[in-house]
Amino acid sequence: MTSDFTEAALRHWLVDYLVTNIGCSPDQIDLGASMHDLGVGSRDAVVLTGELSELLGLTVSPVDFWQYPTVNALAKFLTGGEVEPVTEVPTGGGGSANEPIAVIGMGCRFPGDIHGPDEFWDFLIEGRSAVGEVPPDRWAWSDDGSPEGAAALAGTTRWGSFLSDVDAFDAEYFEIMPREASRMDPQQRLLLEVTHEALEHAGIPADSLAETQTGIFAGACAGDYAHLASTDLSQVDAWYGTGGALSIIANRVSYYFDLRGPSITVDTACSSSLVAMHLACQSLRAGDSNLALAAGVNLLLSPAATRSFDQAEALSRSGQCHSFDASADGFVRGEGCGVVVLKRLGDALADGDRVLAVIRGSAVNQDGRSNGLMAPNPAAQMAVLKSAYAAAGVEPREVDYVEAHGTGTLL
Repeated sequence: MTSDFTEAALRHWLVDYLVTNIGCSPDQIDLGASMHDLGVGSRDAVVLTGELSELLGLTVSPVDFWQYPTVNALAKFLTGGEVEPVTEVPTGGGGSANEPIAVIGMGCRFPGDIHGPDEFWDFLIEGRSAVGEVPPDRWAWSDDGSPEGAAALAGTTRWGSFLSDVDAFDAEYFEIMPREASRMDPQQRLLLEVTHEALEHAGIPADSLAETQTGIFAGACAGDYAHLASTDLSQVDAWYGTGGALSIIANRVSYYFDLRGPSITVDTACSSSLVAMHLACQSLRAGDSNLALAAGVNLLLSPAATRSFDQAEALSRSGQCHSFDASADGFVRGEGCGVVVLKRLGDALADGDRVLAVIRGSAVNQDGRSNGLMAPNPAAQMAVLKSAYAAAGVEPREVDYVEAHGTGTLL
């Protein structure tokens, strides 16, 4: 596509248009930011298409705004310049079905003011506990002032592991408008921050991943924020849908970092982050991703699920998980976010990455019919363990350390 305009002249015209018609401030226009982030919506794009067609004497399609989404890219394309393809084409090479996967970076935010893997390691070595009572203002919004509501809240288990400052977020750093940020589930905000930290830990500049086959697989199962936002229908706005949707937890990461690989939020309850890890490894082995982020995020913003677990007698009244013990009286809910950066082991070694751990194999199944919807099925659990050992090429007798999901709940 060519016109009589130079690239610089068209870029200047576009900036002037954004200032005059969209209301942008000249000194705040980032020529490398997407038109969407500059305030150009779908309707605006259609109008601007007509203006550009008349100005340049060319047929300009609204599709061009999505294919060349920045001022720089659009100006270059419309004046005949060569613009890099917006999508990295997967080579499809991948690895073998059983290729080991390297963990090359980690990030985490856990109760106990833990920021990063080093602090988490110290926390474990010192044998500390982050269990405490729910912060006083965390569930106050659910008290409707009635005696029944107050009694229900007072009778709900208060124990848990809670993060501090879950409302804190640097929206400007992540190029998100304040109003949209206020509508975003804090789980989305938290995952953005911890993903950035995990990439730093891996020694990967975040901007180097733009337009690459990098996948994000995020485990998440709590939709409390969407419920909170829907309690006053008059306050529901255009940001509500994306702000509260579980699917956007992963998609938000892909959007901000411009990742072109799979973007999937996984909800399999307690196993969500482990299943996310399994899917991330599969994606790397299949060649769908050349780098993968496996994550999990959870916040307890509503007392409803806690009360439901209370009614099922699943939560510990003592605030302790006495797993594999006769004194077990249930589990304790907790918050946090963790992200690991994954790469095929051969690629990690060739690229000189720091290999923190190696995933040899994993497996996923379901209990099927058991002694109740929430009750385990020993036969199915033995089967998935055997499958994982087989996938890893490891004999059970060779395993030195086992970490269990031991809830300490009565059957």
